[in-house]
Amino acid sequence: MSVHPDLHRHYVRACQSLGQPENPFIAHVLQEADQDDKIKWTKGITLKLAGNGHVMPVQRVTDGDLQVLTSVLHNTAFVTGLDLRYNVLTDAGAKHVAKFLQENSTLQYLNLMLNDIGTSGAELIVRALHRNETLLYLRMTGNKIGNKGGMFFASMLQINSTLEKLDLGDCDLGMQCLIAIATTLTQNKSVKAINLNRPLLYSQEEETMVHVAVMLKNNSSLVELHLCKHEMENFGVERLCEALYENSSLRYLDLSCNKITRDGAKFLGKLLKQNQTLQILDLRANRIEDDGAIYLSEALALYNRTLQALSVVSNNVSGKGLVSLSGAMKTNMELSYIYIWGNKLDEDTCMAFSELIQTGRLKPNCTDVEPYEVDGHVHLAELSHGLQKHYYWTPSFGEVINRDANASLAIAAVSEH
Repeated sequence: MSVHPDLHRHYVRACQSLGQPENPFIAHVLQEADQDDKIKWTKGITLKLAGNGHVMPVQRVTDGDLQVLTSVLHNTAFVTGLDLRYNVLTDAGAKHVAKFLQENSTLQYLNLMLNDIGTSGAELIVRALHRNETLLYLRMTGNKIGNKGGMFFASMLQINSTLEKLDLGDCDLGMQCLIAIATTLTQNKSVKAINLNRPLLYSQEEETMVHVAVMLKNNSSLVELHLCKHEMENFGVERLCEALYENSSLRYLDLSCNKITRDGAKFLGKLLKQNQTLQILDLRANRIEDDGAIYLSEALALYNRTLQALSVVSNNVSGKGLVSLSGAMKTNMELSYIYIWGNKLDEDTCMAFSELIQTGRLKPNCTDVEPYEVDGHVHLAELSHGLQKHYYWTPSFGEVINRDANASLAIAAVSEH
């Protein structure tokens, strides 16, 4: 470990030598880090420089600020994480990030979510990752790197054998790079979690799902897969299910915000009857309706004993389907987390879930509804609980890793750094 470097003092000097005005937000965070001796000498610290979520507005980090910061952190062994989300970093800032990744040998976590890094910035970061052997988790969410930027990441995954979690959600990925990433992951043995949410696909043929399915048949290390907003229909779900009969590693499957109907749920129900690996299934914002919910209920009630969390939020399910899910929980003791808000919560549903909660079968922090009574009738109110409520934001007070709002963190080990 390096000797206590007094980060704030070094930052002031670096600003003077590089002719860059001090950023009071960075100065404040570094002062706090200087006082954090207990954490510093045990497991390292993450510098939290997120430009949003503060009670008082902060001066967001610019490319120039980042140049100074990386020069200060150059030989600092105890800084193992950098949270730079919601700032104004561009491709010029990515150049400083890349240089830091090449020279630093301790950084494990890097969050660049929702900056303005484009294709050329992505290329610089990827080239640095060809040689970097420490970074475990990279989050590029919301940077519009496009199909070409995604291709750079696909090529990097052929070389890098350290990275365990990569988030490329909302990055405007195209079909070509999705296929390339899926193909690369058939050989990559280090990536445990990947987020490919919201690509820009102009075909209804679901070719990408065919390639993802081939990858799942051959990959034995991937634990977590996010395929939200892929315009996925029942054909794509069927391909994935066929592959998952042969997969024994995937624990978390996110199929939210797609076009899955009852037929897709039927394929998933058949899979759950045999699958002994899946622990989390996110079907939020699809349209499985009552029939789909019943297919899942049958599998969960009689066969599956490994799924721990299920979200059917906003799936046009009415009382018949929701009551069948509550019935499945009476015989299936493994299913502990269930999310149902946004469906048609009739009186039977309210009674069924109220009973589950009152008997202790369903813990109040493991669902997104809470029973209350008016004039002798039971109703359900919404709770801010879910699998990953804090994907885009974290609260400005209290503990960030709130298990009630982020149940996936409590179940899947690789969901967070």
